[in-house]
Amino acid sequence: MLPLRLFDLAYNQLAQFPNEKMFVTKINGNWEAVSTQEFISQALLASRGLIALGVKEGDRVAVVSSNRVEWNIMDIALQQIGAIMVPIYPNISESDYKFIFNNAGINFCFVGNEELYIKISNIKEAVPSLVKTFTFDVVQGAPNWKEVLDLSSQTPEEEVKKISERIKNEDLVTIIYTSGTTGNPKGVMLTHNNILSNVLACESRIPADEYSRVLTFLPVCHVYERMLHYLYIKLGTSIYFAESLDTIGDNIREVKPHVFTAVPRLLEKVFDKIMAKGEELTGIKRKLFFWAVALGEEYDVKGKSAWYHFKLSIARKLIFSKWQEALGGEVKAIASGSAALQPRLARIFLAAGVNVLEGYGLTETSPVISVNCLINGIRIGTVGPLIDGVEVKIAEDGEILVKGPNVMKGYYNNPEATAETIDAAGWLHTGDIGEFVEGKFLKITDRKKEIFKTSGGKYITPQYMENVFKESRFIEQVMVVGEGQKFPAALIVPSYGFIKDWAERKGIDLKNASNQELIENKDVIARIGQEVNEMNKRFGHWEQIKKFELLPIEFSIEGGELTPTLKFKRKKILEKYSTLMSRIYND
Repeated sequence: MLPLRLFDLAYNQLAQFPNEKMFVTKINGNWEAVSTQEFISQALLASRGLIALGVKEGDRVAVVSSNRVEWNIMDIALQQIGAIMVPIYPNISESDYKFIFNNAGINFCFVGNEELYIKISNIKEAVPSLVKTFTFDVVQGAPNWKEVLDLSSQTPEEEVKKISERIKNEDLVTIIYTSGTTGNPKGVMLTHNNILSNVLACESRIPADEYSRVLTFLPVCHVYERMLHYLYIKLGTSIYFAESLDTIGDNIREVKPHVFTAVPRLLEKVFDKIMAKGEELTGIKRKLFFWAVALGEEYDVKGKSAWYHFKLSIARKLIFSKWQEALGGEVKAIASGSAALQPRLARIFLAAGVNVLEGYGLTETSPVISVNCLINGIRIGTVGPLIDGVEVKIAEDGEILVKGPNVMKGYYNNPEATAETIDAAGWLHTGDIGEFVEGKFLKITDRKKEIFKTSGGKYITPQYMENVFKESRFIEQVMVVGEGQKFPAALIVPSYGFIKDWAERKGIDLKNASNQELIENKDVIARIGQEVNEMNKRFGHWEQIKKFELLPIEFSIEGGELTPTLKFKRKKILEKYSTLMSRIYND
């Protein structure tokens, strides 16, 4: 028997526990399911059609779409004929599209909708290798992906089987272009085994089985959510597609998922909404709410007194049970990744009985390196124990180095970058600084490239500081600056909704104020200054924020300040706000 390949997972599900609701999508207000058998049948038709279209083993095919079952069908269809899927974020810039398509030598492309079809059509002349683009939605004048399925009659089913039998576990299966904070994206080459090693190692860490429901909304073009899709397929769970981030609350209440994945930004927004509802309460209900939150802030998984747990049981019954209901009432775990989670937030959610399992990894490591879990233990402020088969050592400068079956083959068409990232001994240099807590729990302290020195020679760790400042409900986003300057400062995006609520409670008329008017208001500036001063107490004198500037617009992917995985493009932010930087350091 051949070692497992990724596409084998769906066939194994069909053989072991066929699922009538393998993938479930909301269409015209109704949840409509695709069974394991239907999924495999569609993937087989697509494989046969792709061969008829001229797609050969090793060809690179791009898929640019939001999450939908057609994405997964095309993924398996390409895998089992030895083609290489290149998943691409729908919201990247035109220059990034051109670079990726040309660097990968894309022949065919599948896009989700009309907007994306127009985007790809606009770059076609600049991409000589691109033959044709198909759409998943029906778009007037555009070739539809079902035309590929219709070509299936030209290729016998045996041809797909013959090719799939040649595919090895160690063969390249995908090239994922990282959303770099600087320079052109790099194409991470991952094999079946790279991703499968992650699937198998994470299997025991996710509390789900063939009877579970999971909700998916993080982009499946990112390896984090994609690996979890394979894991869900292996476990036999039903995968529900959220309609959008705007409807996520409603979808959670409808689906009542047992597991879903999130990024800290989403959890912060969920928490802010809960707190806003708490602010609306009066009398004893309000007192109980904030008593429960304060109790949650003291939570520690390593153990508290019997008296604490007695009080917590009351808080869970009276207050936190409503939080659980807001998350569907049946959630067993929320997997959090992609960025650092505020320890305070983790503490409160865990106290509320909501198991937020923070993990860590990179696209280059398929992605998981470590994760907190219910079986091996949770330590707040860490990213958990290493998964099986993965080794980590901490370099002399504190950088986290990784070795294991999950480590990429290298960067596509970029041997120089590969050599910079994976050393001669096979250790992948993550660029993250970290340490082990209690011998086995990995803790990330900052990004190596983001740590900077002030002109006085003092080191500043911005990521850690930003996480602390975001604990303030007045602060939506914050970027710590000051490399080579006399002191650290901050660019702050206020939490505009919360500030208006605060102003109303204080009798300050800001109800109809624009964001620009809010950041110019002396009461708002003074109140945020108060928050900054309070948070500064947690840092050494040299680390404290001496000045700050307020920004009228949130950092966003569309604005060019964030990568698709919501990391700061610090250089671009500094360029964009150079006038404010000048005001901070030259006034």
